[in-house]
Amino acid sequence: MATPHQTRRSDTRHRIQDVALKLFAEQGYEKTSLREIAERLHVTKAALYYHFKTKEDILISISADLMAPIDELITWAQGQPRTLETKQEVLRRYCDALWGAADLFRFLQENQATVRDLAIGESFKTRIKALSELLTEPDAPLTAQIRSMTALFSMHAGMHVMQSVEGDAEEKRGAILAVALDLVAQAESDLTRA
Repeated sequence: MATPHQTRRSDTRHRIQDVALKLFAEQGYEKTSLREIAERLHVTKAALYYHFKTKEDILISISADLMAPIDELITWAQGQPRTLETKQEVLRRYCDALWGAADLFRFLQENQATVRDLAIGESFKTRIKALSELLTEPDAPLTAQIRSMTALFSMHAGMHVMQSVEGDAEEKRGAILAVALDLVAQAESDLTRA
């Protein structure tokens, strides 16, 4: 069980992560300084350094926390049969992970040039590659491969585009998932026709 000191430290880390991610999203990663993060938290820079030495350290910690469900999904899916049902379940679970980490994914999408040069960019790319491989049959016709990969990326694009669309968040999420599920089903149909 966590001691009160550990709980306070953990709460502080989470507060730093939340504030940093908000600032990164509002003004961009490059334009956000550790000083601004400390000021927004009403703490000294030294107090911030106790938890994180750099902005990238903060971003890596946010990523590690929010990417854990994706890592669990990849591990689970690698042990499953490569059926349409499994692929659709991968998409459902990935949808949950995306929406659970919406602020991080929004940041990644809006700061692609910056993220590409950071460790988090390579880490995210590795996860997306693993998910793509779980959805795509290597010997499938090209159209099936494209549909399978597009199913995954349609979820990313959908999250981005739906920010500016009026409506209920759950309805938008359901529509994005429906498109992805339909694409992977069409890819399976391409396989049977080949």
